Amino acid sequence: MWNPDSFVEQLLNKAQALRNKKMSDGGDWNTHRLRLRQRLTETLGDFSDYANVPLDPHELERAELDSFIRERVEYRTADGLLVPAYVVSSKESTGQRRPAILALHGHGWGSREMVGLLPDGSPNTSVPSGHGRTVLELAARGFVVLIPEIVGFGDRLLLRDEGGGDPKANSCFPLAAALLLAGKTLAGLRVYEASRAIDYLAMRTDVDADRIGVIGFSGGGMVASLAAALDERLRTAAIFGYTNTYRASILNRRHCLDNYLPGVLQYAEMPELLGLIAPRPLFIESGKEDPLFPARHVIDAVKVLKDIYRIYDCEERVTLDLFEGAHEIKGRASFDWLQAMV
Repeated sequence: MWNPDSFVEQLLNKAQALRNKKMSDGGDWNTHRLRLRQRLTETLGDFSDYANVPLDPHELERAELDSFIRERVEYRTADGLLVPAYVVSSKESTGQRRPAILALHGHGWGSREMVGLLPDGSPNTSVPSGHGRTVLELAARGFVVLIPEIVGFGDRLLLRDEGGGDPKANSCFPLAAALLLAGKTLAGLRVYEASRAIDYLAMRTDVDADRIGVIGFSGGGMVASLAAALDERLRTAAIFGYTNTYRASILNRRHCLDNYLPGVLQYAEMPELLGLIAPRPLFIESGKEDPLFPARHVIDAVKVLKDIYRIYDCEERVTLDLFEGAHEIKGRASFDWLQAMV
């Protein structure tokens, strides 16, 4: 009797009604799209003051593996923000400019997990990971793959969160809270850093700057989708284990605070934000048994996306792969798709 459930439901329904009214009053999709991009940019927070900070990249280490070269590099995104990142490429493609992939990891132990290493940097030969062998599979297909350490994970924890003994510990909540109080969002900071990662890739002599795509898994899928929505230098996007609706996924259980964008449901649901990627090719991959992002609502989201792409007469550029599995990357069709599309 004293539960606030009905109030919350009314609140969300009012937000949906407001969103629908803005859509119906907003004219054609292109007009709505411009407003949507502006609102999303405002919601994420303004990071433009940092956009001209010199990256000043340099190599930290280089490992020659059987078929691959794995570099660790560092670059600057703001005063007080240094980003360590791995770059993985095939030995067979050295000496030429190649297409590149910006690969954004999910929750876990950060960039090391995505390149197949344990938290201590040793090879991961036994610990299951939802990221699978994604990076090596893409490098084998000729991509230069950049895997930045997303702020709040791995080597980029707040000092107060270090040393607890849990390799999967993160600083998402205190970072998100601090940024919200400062009028910004953690999602916005991560999207900004993704844009600087693209800047870094474009600087590399082994990368074709006109052929850069992005992939992201889980929380990295959020960053990848928003980055692709706002940065048209990204030719394609493949989103793993994320695409859904906010009401069916993010609001359906307790999620990391980095997922919550102030006021977003007043102007867009998740598929509409991903629709900003149109008409560029988009691949959605999700497990049928994913407990975080339910499969039936993945299908709902893709229907909305296809409607948006249909405006551009290119609904075939949205590809969905629902596989037998849970919250993980499968790659059974997406890796070859990336090779064809980037």
